[in-house]
Amino acid sequence: MTAADPDIDAFTRPYWDAAAEGQLLLRHCATCDRTHHYPREFCPHCWSEDVRWERASGRATLYTWSVVHRNDLPPFGERVPYVAAVVDLAEGPRMMTEVVGVPEGDLRIGMELEVAFRAEGKVTVPVFGRPRSDG
Repeated sequence: MTAADPDIDAFTRPYWDAAAEGQLLLRHCATCDRTHHYPREFCPHCWSEDVRWERASGRATLYTWSVVHRNDLPPFGERVPYVAAVVDLAEGPRMMTEVVGVPEGDLRIGMELEVAFRAEGKVTVPVFGRPRSDG
């Protein structure tokens, strides 16, 4: 385990297992009908504990980004420059992530993105890139 590895426990294991299978999971509250991310055992909106895992669409829009040119922490230093970003998920929550496969000059606030997954050591993490075309 490295400093960058997430702390996987019984509660977060479904999230990481789903990511390894190419699915993004979010937490959804049955009490207030709102979705949230990062995973918590209670709803951050109404404090209900009636929350469950729900499969996300994988669609998002770019809220903001920054190109990182220097990072001394493993494994990030090996892939500079990279695009650290915040996206608005179609289900409502914002998520910190990385944008991949989009040239810096093409990045635009509000651009449509789609989840992809990248193996990072012992886990698979969600990242975002251009939507796949249907053609």
